[in-house]
Amino acid sequence: MSFLFFLSWCRGRLFRTLILCISATSVAWGEPRCLFVSSYHEGYSWSEGVEKGLRSVLEGRCDYRAFYMDTKRNKSEEYMKWVAAQAKELIDEWKPDIVITADDNAARYLVKPYFRDASLPVVFCGVNWSVDEYGFPYSNVTGMVEVAPIQPLLHSAFQLVRPLRRAYYLGAETVTERKNLERFRAELEKKGVEVVPRLVRSRREWLEAYREAQEGDLLVLGSHAGIPDWDEEKVRREIDRVSQVLTVTNHGWMMPVAMLGFTKIPEEQGTWAGRTALAILEEGISPADIPIIANRRWDLWINPELLERAGIRLPDRLRKRAKRVVSR
Repeated sequence: MSFLFFLSWCRGRLFRTLILCISATSVAWGEPRCLFVSSYHEGYSWSEGVEKGLRSVLEGRCDYRAFYMDTKRNKSEEYMKWVAAQAKELIDEWKPDIVITADDNAARYLVKPYFRDASLPVVFCGVNWSVDEYGFPYSNVTGMVEVAPIQPLLHSAFQLVRPLRRAYYLGAETVTERKNLERFRAELEKKGVEVVPRLVRSRREWLEAYREAQEGDLLVLGSHAGIPDWDEEKVRREIDRVSQVLTVTNHGWMMPVAMLGFTKIPEEQGTWAGRTALAILEEGISPADIPIIANRRWDLWINPELLERAGIRLPDRLRKRAKRVVSR
């Protein structure tokens, strides 16, 4: 067992013991127990937004607990199976009335192997694009699929970049980013655009790929989550010197280094999951009777400073509607 793996094991045992001690002295005996299992770590921007929406609905309505799998920073198959087993052990010991999960790895490593057609109701959110690989829905599982607004983003890109023949996709080397890359690739190749994929593991590789992408016509930025040495300030200083092509993203946290964004709203996922959990707990609705749906909302963002540096002017219809990134 590696030292880092041992530390993670100790942290997991300590977390679980603390949860059980707290729950043993809880004064909220009459409340249902709601456990949130996040695929990622506490403090990750997307997860924080999901949990903010979830808490806004559930707080005061159930005894709420959270478990963070931390699988963005710990990517090995061994770790993911291990941490899912820790979550399963917590569920067996604490006995929540419902489990809410966020993002793919909780679905892949916790829900699918341990809770298929079980008695425990599960509400998922943040699963990217499709649930086919997990076989959802189960009799006890429903949720919200996370779909990026690719088509409106690319519609604007094609209007701004003429001709658009070659696009780069740049993101971290993660399961989620591979899925996102394939969605963008499919849409762009339909229109005859060559797609150059760059999925990287370090800030140095990211910056090298960013510079290379200036040879193309469009740069699509996936998430940096999964790049352990990411430093936004250092990245921003480097790209300021070389940015020329239009850079777009579907991730709000990438807007400091992107020019145009059609971004998903994590709170939408959390709020829907919380309301669905209450419908199951308080109204007795079966998860099997709640259809799986996709998110429906997004925000429009622009980064005026990066656009100005690259000499790119957006049409008024975009600029007037968009939220603006404020430089620090």
